[in-house]
Amino acid sequence: MNPPKSPFRRLAAIAAGALIGLAGVGAVASPASAHHPEPSGTYCLASDGQVTVTWKVGNSENIDATITKLVSTVPTEFSGGDLAKDATLPAKGKGVLTSTQTHRFTEQQPKIELTVEARWERPNRIVTEERTVAATPAETCAVEPSPSPTSPTPTATPTASPTPSASPSPSQPPAQSPTPTPTATSAPAEPVGTVESTCDKLTFTIENPADGETVTLTLTPNKGEAKTLTVKPGETGSVSFAATKGLTVTPAAEGLDDTTPIAWEQPADCDKDKPALPLTGAATGGIIAGAALLLAAGAALFVMARRRRVRFTA
Repeated sequence: MNPPKSPFRRLAAIAAGALIGLAGVGAVASPASAHHPEPSGTYCLASDGQVTVTWKVGNSENIDATITKLVSTVPTEFSGGDLAKDATLPAKGKGVLTSTQTHRFTEQQPKIELTVEARWERPNRIVTEERTVAATPAETCAVEPSPSPTSPTPTATPTASPTPSASPSPSQPPAQSPTPTPTATSAPAEPVGTVESTCDKLTFTIENPADGETVTLTLTPNKGEAKTLTVKPGETGSVSFAATKGLTVTPAAEGLDDTTPIAWEQPADCDKDKPALPLTGAATGGIIAGAALLLAAGAALFVMARRRRVRFTA
């Protein structure tokens, strides 16, 4: 008779299974959302209404990335730094990219935002993600001095007898129109989109912040049926397509300006992940012979164990 199994042994088995399951979930869920650019921006306002914005972009990962998209709502060129499209984004802890923009806004509440997209290439996957950030106000800018026009040298004129005049009154400065103070417009938080190419699939993920709006994204592949991804505020959703050579997927959504097809890209180490070819020929024969010997030895040990079993009789 087999002894009853200990309940603690069963609990240990259940706990081990749960830990293995959680580890599997972590391995699947952790990859995509970790990769992201880290943009930030501050602006200062001069008394003449000119705004100077300073942008900085960092990296969340320990490997370099490439800036694949750089869009600002400030309608001037980037200057005085190394932040630009196609620039290399240093790994975390090894510096940031910076640049400035200067513009004189006429509206009272202009939108001062920067959208940055970056791309990471790892051996077994390629990740692309973008983030949008609004600049925050900082100190007051100093007005740049402008050269004053030179006045002609006065020529001497005949003097005349002074004419009595009224006592001078203090002159009043001309009235000036108030300069608009730029502030970031309040709008729903932007969702975060991630595209990940692995060896077997192309995955689109949307992380919708709690104060955002419901996002509905339609993804149409060049071969096969379209898929729809709807993500409510505070939720994260993803859709995957089986990886095939030449696969492209076109995104479409309300308010989405960039509808360029997104192509699946094969990571560098995909060939290394393929299973080895089955063994054939002489090697197969040796394996079969070894297996037969092991079976025979097991049968012999089983018979010997049965013969040596001790029996108690009355």
